[in-house]
Amino acid sequence: MSTMSIDRAVMAFAGIMILASLVLSQLHSPYWLLFTAFVGLNLLQASFTGFCPAAMIFKRLGCKAGTAFS
Repeated sequence: MSTMSIDRAVMAFAGIMILASLVLSQLHSPYWLLFTAFVGLNLLQASFTGFCPAAMIFKRLGCKAGTAFS
């Protein structure tokens, strides 16, 4: 994963989490849509504050710095 930038890793992770929660909301319970909302709100706050827990995790995993989360 070290060839992927932190920015791309965060976007890929968020996309996977959103799609997974949408599938789970259809297969199990509509309450999974709350997780979708959580991911969206986290992306929104990260765009304003620059603080993203997922970016910090990907940085520790060795992803190279991007332009949005460094």
